[in-house]
Amino acid sequence: MTESAPQHGGAAVRAEGWSWRHAGRRDWALSDLDLAIEPGERVLLLGPSGAGKSTLLHGLGGVLGGADDGDERGRLLVDGARPERRRDRIGMVLQDPDSQVILSRVGDDVAFGMENLRVPRADIWGRVSRALDLVGLRTPLGHDTSALSGGQKQRLALAGVIAMNPGLILLDEPTANLDPEGVREVRDAIAEVAARTGATLVVIEHRTEVWLPVVDRVVVMDAAGRIIGDGDPDAVIERQRAELLGAGVWVPGAPTPTLERHRQGAQVPLLTARDLGVGRAATGLAATIDVEIRSGRATAVVGPNGAGKSTLALTLGGLLVPGSGRLEAASGFAPARRPVEPIAWRSRELLSRIGSVFQDPEHQFLAATVRDELAIGPRALKQDAATIARTIDDLLSRLRLEHLADANPYTLSGGEKRRLSVATALAAKPRLIILDEPTFGQDRRTWEELVKLIAEIVDAGTAVVAVTHDEPFVSLLADDVLELPAWEPRPAEVAS
Repeated sequence: MTESAPQHGGAAVRAEGWSWRHAGRRDWALSDLDLAIEPGERVLLLGPSGAGKSTLLHGLGGVLGGADDGDERGRLLVDGARPERRRDRIGMVLQDPDSQVILSRVGDDVAFGMENLRVPRADIWGRVSRALDLVGLRTPLGHDTSALSGGQKQRLALAGVIAMNPGLILLDEPTANLDPEGVREVRDAIAEVAARTGATLVVIEHRTEVWLPVVDRVVVMDAAGRIIGDGDPDAVIERQRAELLGAGVWVPGAPTPTLERHRQGAQVPLLTARDLGVGRAATGLAATIDVEIRSGRATAVVGPNGAGKSTLALTLGGLLVPGSGRLEAASGFAPARRPVEPIAWRSRELLSRIGSVFQDPEHQFLAATVRDELAIGPRALKQDAATIARTIDDLLSRLRLEHLADANPYTLSGGEKRRLSVATALAAKPRLIILDEPTFGQDRRTWEELVKLIAEIVDAGTAVVAVTHDEPFVSLLADDVLELPAWEPRPAEVAS
Protein backbone atom coordinates (compact mmCIF):
# COMPACT_ATOMS: atom_id res chain seq x y z
CA MET A 1 0.00 0.00 0.00
CA THR A 2 1.47 3.36 -0.98
CA GLU A 3 1.46 6.58 1.02
CA SER A 4 -0.36 8.58 -1.63
CA ALA A 5 -3.84 9.18 -0.25
CA PRO A 6 -6.88 11.33 -0.81
CA GLN A 7 -7.05 14.49 1.25
CA HIS A 8 -10.83 14.81 1.19
CA GLY A 9 -13.63 12.51 2.29
CA GLY A 10 -13.26 9.53 4.55
CA ALA A 11 -9.95 7.91 5.50
CA ALA A 12 -9.14 4.22 5.09
CA VAL A 13 -7.98 2.25 8.15
CA ARG A 14 -5.99 -0.98 8.17
CA ALA A 15 -4.62 -3.14 10.99
CA GLU A 16 -2.41 -5.93 9.68
CA GLY A 17 -1.27 -8.35 12.38
CA TRP A 18 -0.98 -5.34 14.69
CA SER A 19 0.02 -5.84 18.33
CA TRP A 20 0.80 -3.44 21.17
CA ARG A 21 2.17 -4.02 24.67
CA HIS A 22 2.46 -1.18 27.18
CA ALA A 23 5.90 -0.60 28.68
CA GLY A 24 6.43 -2.69 31.80
CA ARG A 25 3.60 -5.11 30.99
CA ARG A 26 4.01 -8.83 30.36
CA ASP A 27 0.80 -9.28 28.38
CA TRP A 28 -0.06 -7.65 25.08
CA ALA A 29 -2.99 -5.22 25.15
CA LEU A 30 -3.79 -6.27 21.57
CA SER A 31 -2.24 -9.14 19.62
CA ASP A 32 -2.24 -9.92 15.89
CA LEU A 33 -5.23 -7.69 15.13
CA ASP A 34 -6.49 -7.68 11.55
CA LEU A 35 -9.10 -5.07 10.71
CA ALA A 36 -10.12 -3.08 7.63
CA ILE A 37 -12.37 -0.02 7.76
CA GLU A 38 -13.31 1.55 4.45
CA PRO A 39 -13.60 5.31 3.82
CA GLY A 40 -16.90 6.68 5.13
CA GLU A 41 -17.79 3.68 7.31
CA ARG A 42 -19.23 4.45 10.73
CA VAL A 43 -18.06 1.83 13.23
CA LEU A 44 -19.09 1.23 16.84
CA LEU A 45 -16.34 -0.61 18.72
CA LEU A 46 -17.72 -2.71 21.58
CA GLY A 47 -16.19 -4.94 24.23
CA PRO A 48 -15.53 -5.30 27.95
CA SER A 49 -13.47 -2.83 29.95
CA GLY A 50 -9.78 -3.57 29.35
CA ALA A 51 -10.28 -5.28 25.97
CA GLY A 52 -7.85 -2.92 24.23
CA LYS A 53 -10.39 -0.66 22.54
CA SER A 54 -8.77 2.57 23.73
CA THR A 55 -5.32 1.21 22.86
CA LEU A 56 -6.49 0.67 19.28
CA LEU A 57 -7.97 4.15 19.10
CA HIS A 58 -4.80 5.72 20.51
CA GLY A 59 -2.81 3.80 17.92
CA LEU A 60 -5.02 5.07 15.10
CA GLY A 61 -4.66 8.59 16.49
CA GLY A 62 -0.87 8.31 16.51
CA VAL A 63 -0.62 9.05 20.24
CA LEU A 64 0.59 5.73 21.69
CA GLY A 65 4.19 6.90 21.73
CA GLY A 66 7.43 5.25 20.69
CA ALA A 67 9.67 2.41 21.80
CA ASP A 68 9.97 3.80 25.34
CA ASP A 69 6.21 3.62 25.73
CA GLY A 70 5.64 0.07 24.53
CA ASP A 71 6.34 -2.71 22.05
CA GLU A 72 4.71 -2.86 18.62
CA ARG A 73 4.36 -5.56 15.99
CA GLY A 74 2.62 -5.58 12.61
CA ARG A 75 1.24 -2.51 10.86
CA LEU A 76 -1.42 0.07 11.66
CA LEU A 77 -2.23 2.40 8.76
CA VAL A 78 -4.43 5.40 7.99
CA ASP A 79 -4.69 6.14 4.27
CA GLY A 80 -1.74 3.84 3.68
CA ALA A 81 0.66 5.49 6.12
CA ARG A 82 1.47 5.31 9.81
CA PRO A 83 -1.06 7.43 11.75
CA GLU A 84 1.68 9.82 12.88
CA ARG A 85 2.04 10.89 9.24
CA ARG A 86 -1.69 11.46 8.78
CA ARG A 87 -2.44 13.66 11.78
CA ASP A 88 -3.86 16.34 9.50
CA ARG A 89 -6.56 13.81 8.56
CA ILE A 90 -7.37 12.62 12.08
CA GLY A 91 -9.58 14.15 14.77
CA MET A 92 -9.71 12.45 18.16
CA VAL A 93 -11.62 12.93 21.40
CA LEU A 94 -10.02 11.12 24.35
CA GLN A 95 -11.64 9.73 27.49
CA ASP A 96 -10.13 12.56 29.55
CA PRO A 97 -11.34 15.89 28.08
CA ASP A 98 -8.97 17.85 30.36
CA SER A 99 -6.02 16.47 28.43
CA GLN A 100 -7.28 18.10 25.23
CA VAL A 101 -8.00 21.59 26.51
CA ILE A 102 -5.08 23.68 25.24
CA LEU A 103 -6.00 27.36 25.45
CA SER A 104 -7.68 29.50 28.08
CA ARG A 105 -10.63 30.75 26.01
CA VAL A 106 -13.35 28.60 24.45
CA GLY A 107 -13.20 30.14 20.97
CA ASP A 108 -9.40 30.04 20.81
CA ASP A 109 -9.36 26.39 21.88
CA VAL A 110 -11.72 25.34 19.09
CA ALA A 111 -9.74 27.42 16.57
CA PHE A 112 -6.39 25.95 17.62
CA GLY A 113 -6.57 22.84 15.45
CA MET A 114 -7.64 24.77 12.38
CA GLU A 115 -4.80 27.24 12.83
CA ASN A 116 -2.36 24.32 12.85
CA LEU A 117 -3.93 23.09 9.61
CA ARG A 118 -3.51 26.59 8.12
CA VAL A 119 -7.21 27.10 7.52
CA PRO A 120 -7.74 30.63 6.11
CA ARG A 121 -8.41 33.05 8.96
CA ALA A 122 -11.57 34.30 7.26
CA ASP A 123 -13.06 30.80 7.55
CA ILE A 124 -12.01 29.95 11.09
CA TRP A 125 -14.49 31.82 13.25
CA GLY A 126 -17.53 30.79 11.29
CA ARG A 127 -16.47 27.16 11.69
CA VAL A 128 -15.83 27.73 15.41
CA SER A 129 -19.35 29.05 15.98
CA ARG A 130 -20.90 26.31 13.87
CA ALA A 131 -19.05 23.56 15.75
CA LEU A 132 -19.94 24.95 19.17
CA ASP A 133 -23.59 25.21 18.14
CA LEU A 134 -23.61 21.63 16.84
CA VAL A 135 -22.34 20.18 20.15
CA GLY A 136 -24.57 22.42 22.26
CA LEU A 137 -21.81 24.31 24.10
CA ARG A 138 -23.55 27.64 24.53
CA THR A 139 -20.93 29.77 26.25
CA PRO A 140 -19.28 33.01 25.12
CA LEU A 141 -16.24 32.58 22.85
CA GLY A 142 -14.17 34.34 25.49
CA HIS A 143 -15.33 32.06 28.33
CA ASP A 144 -12.54 30.64 30.52
CA THR A 145 -12.02 26.95 29.64
CA SER A 146 -10.87 26.17 33.19
CA ALA A 147 -14.35 27.15 34.44
CA LEU A 148 -16.07 24.50 32.30
CA SER A 149 -17.47 21.32 33.80
CA GLY A 150 -16.20 17.92 32.70
CA GLY A 151 -19.15 17.46 30.38
CA GLN A 152 -18.68 20.90 28.88
CA LYS A 153 -14.99 20.15 28.26
CA GLN A 154 -16.07 17.00 26.45
CA ARG A 155 -18.26 19.12 24.16
CA LEU A 156 -15.40 21.60 23.70
CA ALA A 157 -12.99 18.85 22.61
CA LEU A 158 -15.56 17.50 20.18
CA ALA A 159 -16.19 20.96 18.75
CA GLY A 160 -12.46 21.31 18.05
CA VAL A 161 -12.50 18.02 16.14
CA ILE A 162 -15.66 18.86 14.16
CA ALA A 163 -14.28 22.25 13.14
CA MET A 164 -11.21 20.64 11.51
CA ASN A 165 -13.32 18.52 9.11
CA PRO A 166 -11.08 15.44 9.56
CA GLY A 167 -11.24 12.38 7.33
CA LEU A 168 -11.13 10.07 10.35
CA ILE A 169 -13.04 10.84 13.57
CA LEU A 170 -11.99 8.79 16.62
CA LEU A 171 -14.19 9.06 19.71
CA ASP A 172 -13.40 7.37 23.03
CA GLU A 173 -16.50 7.43 25.29
CA PRO A 174 -17.55 10.85 23.89
CA THR A 175 -20.78 11.06 25.94
CA ALA A 176 -19.59 9.54 29.22
CA ASN A 177 -19.84 12.76 31.25
CA LEU A 178 -22.88 14.24 29.53
CA ASP A 179 -26.45 14.68 30.72
CA PRO A 180 -29.17 12.94 28.62
CA GLU A 181 -29.81 16.02 26.49
CA GLY A 182 -26.09 16.39 25.89
CA VAL A 183 -25.80 12.75 24.82
CA ARG A 184 -28.44 13.26 22.13
CA GLU A 185 -26.95 16.56 20.95
CA VAL A 186 -23.44 15.15 20.64
CA ARG A 187 -24.57 11.97 18.89
CA ASP A 188 -26.67 13.95 16.41
CA ALA A 189 -23.81 16.39 15.80
CA ILE A 190 -21.42 13.55 14.99
CA ALA A 191 -23.97 11.90 12.72
CA GLU A 192 -24.52 15.17 10.83
CA VAL A 193 -20.81 15.83 10.38
CA ALA A 194 -20.08 12.28 9.23
CA ALA A 195 -22.95 12.41 6.73
CA ARG A 196 -21.99 15.85 5.43
CA THR A 197 -18.24 15.26 5.07
CA GLY A 198 -18.11 11.52 4.39
CA ALA A 199 -15.66 11.12 7.28
CA THR A 200 -14.84 7.69 8.61
CA LEU A 201 -16.06 7.29 12.19
CA VAL A 202 -14.80 4.92 14.90
CA VAL A 203 -16.48 5.34 18.28
CA ILE A 204 -16.03 3.50 21.57
CA GLU A 205 -19.06 3.74 23.83
CA HIS A 206 -20.65 1.47 26.41
CA ARG A 207 -24.05 3.12 25.77
CA THR A 208 -24.74 0.80 22.85
CA GLU A 209 -28.32 1.86 22.28
CA VAL A 210 -27.31 5.52 21.81
CA TRP A 211 -25.06 4.86 18.82
CA LEU A 212 -26.74 1.97 17.02
CA PRO A 213 -29.03 4.31 15.00
CA VAL A 214 -26.09 6.23 13.50
CA VAL A 215 -23.48 3.52 12.76
CA ASP A 216 -23.48 1.05 9.90
CA ARG A 217 -21.09 -1.49 11.41
CA VAL A 218 -20.37 -3.00 14.82
CA VAL A 219 -17.04 -4.60 15.77
CA VAL A 220 -16.98 -6.55 19.04
CA MET A 221 -13.80 -7.43 20.95
CA ASP A 222 -13.49 -9.91 23.81
CA ALA A 223 -11.44 -9.49 26.99
CA ALA A 224 -8.32 -10.74 25.19
CA GLY A 225 -8.67 -8.15 22.41
CA ARG A 226 -9.84 -10.65 19.79
CA ILE A 227 -12.61 -9.71 17.36
CA ILE A 228 -15.62 -11.94 18.10
CA GLY A 229 -18.27 -10.05 16.11
CA ASP A 230 -18.21 -7.86 13.03
CA GLY A 231 -20.98 -6.75 10.71
CA ASP A 232 -24.36 -5.06 10.42
CA PRO A 233 -25.36 -3.67 13.85
CA ASP A 234 -28.76 -5.32 14.11
CA ALA A 235 -27.47 -8.64 12.82
CA VAL A 236 -24.50 -8.74 15.22
CA ILE A 237 -26.60 -7.76 18.23
CA GLU A 238 -29.31 -10.34 17.53
CA ARG A 239 -27.13 -13.19 16.26
CA GLN A 240 -24.59 -12.96 19.10
CA ARG A 241 -26.78 -11.65 21.90
CA ALA A 242 -25.82 -14.31 24.45
CA GLU A 243 -22.13 -14.08 23.58
CA LEU A 244 -22.19 -10.29 23.86
CA LEU A 245 -23.87 -10.42 27.26
CA GLY A 246 -21.26 -12.91 28.38
CA ALA A 247 -18.51 -10.56 27.24
CA GLY A 248 -19.97 -7.71 29.30
CA VAL A 249 -21.45 -5.69 26.44
CA TRP A 250 -24.49 -3.54 27.24
CA VAL A 251 -27.00 -5.17 24.90
CA PRO A 252 -30.16 -3.09 24.26
CA GLY A 253 -33.23 -4.56 25.90
CA ALA A 254 -31.33 -6.65 28.44
CA PRO A 255 -32.79 -6.29 31.95
CA THR A 256 -30.99 -4.06 34.44
CA PRO A 257 -29.26 -6.09 37.16
CA THR A 258 -31.07 -6.27 40.50
CA LEU A 259 -29.79 -5.74 44.03
CA GLU A 260 -30.51 -7.42 47.34
CA ARG A 261 -30.21 -4.95 50.20
CA HIS A 262 -29.41 -5.84 53.81
CA ARG A 263 -29.28 -2.63 55.81
CA GLN A 264 -27.61 -2.51 59.20
CA GLY A 265 -27.50 0.10 61.95
CA ALA A 266 -28.94 3.58 62.47
CA GLN A 267 -28.74 6.32 59.86
CA VAL A 268 -27.20 9.26 61.72
CA PRO A 269 -26.33 12.72 60.33
CA LEU A 270 -22.71 13.23 59.27
CA LEU A 271 -22.76 16.50 57.26
CA THR A 272 -25.32 19.28 57.08
CA ALA A 273 -25.36 22.03 54.44
CA ARG A 274 -27.50 25.13 54.88
CA ASP A 275 -27.83 27.80 52.16
CA LEU A 276 -24.66 26.36 50.67
CA GLY A 277 -23.42 28.13 47.56
CA VAL A 278 -20.83 26.46 45.34
CA GLY A 279 -19.28 27.68 42.11
CA ARG A 280 -21.64 29.99 40.26
CA ALA A 281 -24.31 29.41 42.92
CA ALA A 282 -22.22 31.52 45.28
CA THR A 283 -22.82 34.56 43.09
CA GLY A 284 -26.56 34.16 43.08
CA LEU A 285 -26.85 32.65 39.61
CA ALA A 286 -28.42 29.41 40.89
CA ALA A 287 -30.28 28.26 43.97
CA THR A 288 -28.32 27.53 47.13
CA ILE A 289 -28.32 24.03 48.57
CA ASP A 290 -29.77 22.51 51.74
CA VAL A 291 -28.87 18.86 52.27
CA GLU A 292 -28.17 16.43 55.08
CA ILE A 293 -25.82 13.51 54.50
CA ARG A 294 -26.57 10.53 56.76
CA SER A 295 -24.72 7.30 57.40
CA GLY A 296 -26.09 4.24 55.66
CA ARG A 297 -27.72 6.24 52.87
CA ALA A 298 -26.76 6.90 49.23
CA THR A 299 -27.40 10.38 47.84
CA ALA A 300 -27.33 10.90 44.07
CA VAL A 301 -26.46 14.39 42.80
CA VAL A 302 -27.97 14.90 39.36
CA GLY A 303 -28.54 17.79 36.97
CA PRO A 304 -27.36 19.18 33.63
CA ASN A 305 -23.74 19.78 32.71
CA GLY A 306 -22.38 22.96 34.24
CA ALA A 307 -24.85 23.01 37.15
CA GLY A 308 -22.05 22.68 39.73
CA LYS A 309 -22.29 18.98 40.63
CA SER A 310 -18.54 18.31 40.65
CA THR A 311 -17.91 21.56 42.50
CA LEU A 312 -20.44 20.50 45.13
CA ALA A 313 -18.67 17.13 45.45
CA LEU A 314 -15.34 18.86 46.10
CA THR A 315 -16.97 21.18 48.63
CA LEU A 316 -18.66 18.34 50.54
CA GLY A 317 -15.34 16.50 50.52
CA GLY A 318 -13.58 19.33 52.36
CA LEU A 319 -11.44 20.14 49.31
CA LEU A 320 -13.04 23.45 48.28
CA VAL A 321 -14.11 26.46 50.33
CA PRO A 322 -17.90 26.99 50.25
CA GLY A 323 -18.86 30.07 48.29
CA SER A 324 -21.55 30.94 50.80
CA GLY A 325 -23.65 29.38 53.55
CA ARG A 326 -22.55 26.68 55.99
CA LEU A 327 -21.23 23.12 55.75
CA GLU A 328 -20.80 21.49 59.15
CA ALA A 329 -19.98 18.02 60.43
CA ALA A 330 -21.95 16.40 63.24
CA SER A 331 -20.23 16.20 66.62
CA GLY A 332 -19.62 12.46 66.34
CA PHE A 333 -18.14 12.83 62.87
CA ALA A 334 -15.89 15.88 63.24
CA PRO A 335 -12.43 15.35 64.82
CA ALA A 336 -12.30 16.02 68.54
CA ARG A 337 -11.47 19.59 69.47
CA ARG A 338 -11.34 20.60 65.80
CA PRO A 339 -13.51 22.88 63.66
CA VAL A 340 -16.78 21.40 62.38
CA GLU A 341 -16.08 22.63 58.82
CA PRO A 342 -14.38 19.87 56.72
CA ILE A 343 -12.35 22.45 54.80
CA ALA A 344 -10.45 23.17 58.05
CA TRP A 345 -9.47 19.54 58.72
CA ARG A 346 -5.98 18.13 58.29
CA SER A 347 -5.37 15.66 55.48
CA ARG A 348 -5.26 12.61 57.80
CA GLU A 349 -8.46 13.74 59.49
CA LEU A 350 -10.14 13.88 56.09
CA LEU A 351 -8.68 10.54 55.00
CA SER A 352 -10.27 8.60 57.83
CA ARG A 353 -13.63 10.38 57.48
CA ILE A 354 -14.24 11.42 53.87
CA GLY A 355 -12.97 9.65 50.78
CA SER A 356 -13.25 11.48 47.45
CA VAL A 357 -13.14 10.09 43.92
CA PHE A 358 -12.57 12.81 41.33
CA GLN A 359 -14.18 13.01 37.92
CA ASP A 360 -10.80 12.38 36.31
CA PRO A 361 -9.20 9.40 38.10
CA GLU A 362 -5.68 10.29 36.95
CA HIS A 363 -5.80 13.44 39.07
CA GLN A 364 -5.43 11.34 42.23
CA PHE A 365 -2.95 8.64 41.23
CA LEU A 366 0.36 8.83 43.10
CA ALA A 367 2.03 5.39 42.99
CA ALA A 368 3.83 3.40 40.31
CA THR A 369 1.69 0.26 40.62
CA VAL A 370 -1.96 -0.50 41.22
CA ARG A 371 -1.15 -2.40 44.44
CA ASP A 372 0.88 0.48 45.87
CA GLU A 373 -1.86 2.94 44.90
CA LEU A 374 -4.38 0.97 46.96
CA ALA A 375 -1.98 0.88 49.92
CA ILE A 376 -1.49 4.66 50.21
CA GLY A 377 -4.55 5.37 52.39
CA PRO A 378 -4.19 2.39 54.76
CA ARG A 379 -0.48 3.11 55.21
CA ALA A 380 -1.17 6.75 56.02
CA LEU A 381 -3.58 5.53 58.70
CA LYS A 382 -0.79 3.28 60.05
CA GLN A 383 -2.66 0.00 59.53
CA ASP A 384 -0.57 -3.14 59.93
CA ALA A 385 0.80 -4.93 56.87
CA ALA A 386 -1.47 -7.96 57.16
CA THR A 387 -4.61 -5.83 57.31
CA ILE A 388 -3.45 -3.76 54.34
CA ALA A 389 -2.73 -6.88 52.28
CA ARG A 390 -6.17 -8.35 53.01
CA THR A 391 -7.91 -5.10 52.08
CA ILE A 392 -5.98 -4.77 48.83
CA ASP A 393 -6.46 -8.38 47.76
CA ASP A 394 -10.21 -8.17 48.40
CA LEU A 395 -10.59 -4.96 46.38
CA LEU A 396 -8.47 -6.28 43.52
CA SER A 397 -10.64 -9.37 43.34
CA ARG A 398 -13.99 -7.62 43.68
CA LEU A 399 -13.22 -5.02 41.03
CA ARG A 400 -11.52 -7.37 38.53
CA LEU A 401 -8.10 -5.74 38.86
CA GLU A 402 -6.08 -8.75 40.11
CA HIS A 403 -4.20 -9.20 36.83
CA LEU A 404 -3.22 -5.53 36.93
CA ALA A 405 -1.83 -5.41 40.48
CA ASP A 406 1.71 -4.64 39.28
CA ALA A 407 0.71 -2.40 36.36
CA ASN A 408 1.27 1.35 36.25
CA PRO A 409 -2.12 3.03 36.95
CA TYR A 410 -1.62 5.41 34.02
CA THR A 411 -1.52 2.50 31.53
CA LEU A 412 -4.97 1.17 32.53
CA SER A 413 -8.05 1.61 30.40
CA GLY A 414 -10.52 4.34 31.33
CA GLY A 415 -12.87 1.87 33.00
CA GLU A 416 -10.02 0.23 34.91
CA LYS A 417 -8.76 3.62 36.10
CA ARG A 418 -12.24 4.44 37.36
CA ARG A 419 -12.50 1.17 39.32
CA LEU A 420 -9.04 1.76 40.79
CA SER A 421 -9.94 5.29 41.89
CA VAL A 422 -13.07 3.99 43.63
CA ALA A 423 -11.04 1.21 45.24
CA THR A 424 -8.50 3.69 46.63
CA ALA A 425 -11.30 5.54 48.43
CA LEU A 426 -12.74 2.30 49.78
CA ALA A 427 -9.34 1.07 51.00
CA ALA A 428 -9.16 3.68 53.79
CA LYS A 429 -12.68 2.73 54.99
CA PRO A 430 -13.94 6.32 55.55
CA ARG A 431 -17.43 6.93 56.92
CA LEU A 432 -18.40 9.06 53.91
CA ILE A 433 -17.39 8.44 50.30
CA ILE A 434 -17.98 11.02 47.58
CA LEU A 435 -17.92 9.67 44.03
CA ASP A 436 -17.89 11.75 40.84
CA GLU A 437 -19.25 9.65 37.94
CA PRO A 438 -18.37 6.30 39.58
CA THR A 439 -19.69 4.12 36.74
CA PHE A 440 -17.84 5.88 33.92
CA GLY A 441 -16.37 3.48 31.34
CA GLN A 442 -17.80 0.28 32.82
CA ASP A 443 -19.02 -2.71 30.89
CA ARG A 444 -22.11 -4.53 32.13
CA ARG A 445 -20.22 -6.94 34.41
CA THR A 446 -17.91 -4.41 36.04
CA TRP A 447 -20.83 -1.96 36.41
CA GLU A 448 -22.83 -4.60 38.28
CA GLU A 449 -19.90 -5.51 40.55
CA LEU A 450 -19.17 -1.85 41.29
CA VAL A 451 -22.82 -1.11 42.12
CA LYS A 452 -23.05 -4.17 44.36
CA LEU A 453 -19.91 -3.14 46.22
CA ILE A 454 -21.22 0.40 46.77
CA ALA A 455 -24.57 -1.01 47.94
CA GLU A 456 -22.76 -3.26 50.44
CA ILE A 457 -20.82 -0.42 52.05
CA VAL A 458 -23.97 1.71 52.22
CA ASP A 459 -25.88 -1.14 53.87
CA ALA A 460 -23.00 -1.55 56.34
CA GLY A 461 -23.35 2.10 57.40
CA THR A 462 -21.13 4.15 55.09
CA ALA A 463 -22.63 7.30 53.59
CA VAL A 464 -22.21 7.69 49.83
CA VAL A 465 -22.70 10.79 47.70
CA ALA A 466 -22.53 10.09 43.96
CA VAL A 467 -22.50 12.67 41.18
CA THR A 468 -23.91 10.84 38.19
CA HIS A 469 -25.80 10.90 34.89
CA ASP A 470 -26.30 7.13 35.11
CA GLU A 471 -30.07 6.70 35.46
CA PRO A 472 -30.00 2.91 36.19
CA PHE A 473 -27.44 3.59 38.95
CA VAL A 474 -29.72 6.20 40.50
CA SER A 475 -32.86 4.06 40.34
CA LEU A 476 -31.09 1.02 41.78
CA LEU A 477 -29.01 2.58 44.53
CA ALA A 478 -30.07 6.11 45.52
CA ASP A 479 -31.99 6.67 48.75
CA ASP A 480 -32.06 10.41 48.17
CA VAL A 481 -31.73 12.47 44.99
CA LEU A 482 -30.41 16.03 44.99
CA GLU A 483 -31.14 17.70 41.66
CA LEU A 484 -29.20 20.86 40.83
CA PRO A 485 -30.84 23.34 38.44
CA ALA A 486 -29.35 24.41 35.15
CA TRP A 487 -27.13 27.46 35.26
CA GLU A 488 -28.24 30.27 32.95
CA PRO A 489 -25.63 32.92 32.07
CA ARG A 490 -26.47 36.56 32.59
CA PRO A 491 -27.04 38.67 29.45
CA ALA A 492 -23.68 40.40 29.92
CA GLU A 493 -21.88 37.05 29.88
CA VAL A 494 -23.66 35.85 26.75
CA ALA A 495 -22.69 39.03 24.93
CA SER A 496 -19.02 38.91 25.98
